[in-house]
Amino acid sequence: MSTTTPEETAATPDAAIAAARERIDAIDDRIIGLIQERTAVSAVVQQTRISSGGRRVSLSREMEVLGHYREALGKPGTSLAMTLLELCRGRI
Repeated sequence: MSTTTPEETAATPDAAIAAARERIDAIDDRIIGLIQERTAVSAVVQQTRISSGGRRVSLSREMEVLGHYREALGKPGTSLAMTLLELCRGRI
């Protein structure tokens, strides 16, 4: 049984590129959806923290997130995490 991907079986390089781009677009849509979900969950955390007398942002938690992304993705992961944190909690 062959384990070739649709990209490998495409008739031309242009078709292979088009198929790969379709996959990338689908992945990007999933990433955007996950970021939107993360933003909504973050809003709940922030509101709960504020209503219980705490601060909107937990810097120690943000450092954990930054470390997690850096470990998983290297130095660019830190920039990605910073952008993600800003999207989810706003600028501080």
